[in-house]
Amino acid sequence: MTNAALHVARTGLDAQNTKMRVIANNLANVNTTGFKRDRADFETLAYQQMVAAGANSDTENKFATGLNLGSGVSMQGTSKINTQGTLQETGNALDMAIEGAGFFQVQRPDGSIAYTRAGNFTTTAEGVVVTSDGLPLIPQITVPEGTTGLTIGNDGTVSATLQGQTEATQLGQIELASFMNASGLQPIGGNMLLETAASGTPQVGVAGLDGRGAIRSGNLETSNVNVVEELVDMIETQRAYEVNSKMIKATDEMLQYVNQQL
Repeated sequence: MTNAALHVARTGLDAQNTKMRVIANNLANVNTTGFKRDRADFETLAYQQMVAAGANSDTENKFATGLNLGSGVSMQGTSKINTQGTLQETGNALDMAIEGAGFFQVQRPDGSIAYTRAGNFTTTAEGVVVTSDGLPLIPQITVPEGTTGLTIGNDGTVSATLQGQTEATQLGQIELASFMNASGLQPIGGNMLLETAASGTPQVGVAGLDGRGAIRSGNLETSNVNVVEELVDMIETQRAYEVNSKMIKATDEMLQYVNQQL
């Protein structure tokens, strides 16, 4: 039984160590534009049924609860907490934040589409609107040479005022993608997410319609990481790790006592 206790405590150490890594990643990205914090989810491992509930305890009575011994804990997964981050005004028209649900679409080098909440866009020498890593925004928007003013509406309509003109010219419209289960998107780094079977297929359309959020030009969405909350989680995780470590020490002392006395 003491060997089983060692195993259970070991699974606790592994789980808390992994949770600490999740917390560390959240804190590391506290200033990352559009970052959504992760939450560590746990699940119990298999139970060993020693006595079944309802089994006969004698000829006339039955066990009311039974006896089941757990074998520990494991990480079930990590869930993205997609709450809205604070909008921070920048004054740059190509800085865009999504107020509500939805993701910007960008094209990866292999032609596939990735999704992001980070709206810190810029332009190439040819005027193509791209991410800081050079990935073009989809649908592609090209800002013509000689543009003196650029405006982006809440519905994603992009208009430019050209040199020598008074009327704005519409360049295109930025569309947003929404998902039935946004937490099921796969993070790949670089503020990018990929569609998965769990997320469902993207529903692409105009910002502000069908549950998609509005685009706020001249703003950036900050990370939704709450430093105080993460620090409290870190302390709780550290204490849980210490308790599991003490369980291993206590079990080891019990085994040592048995070996010395028997």
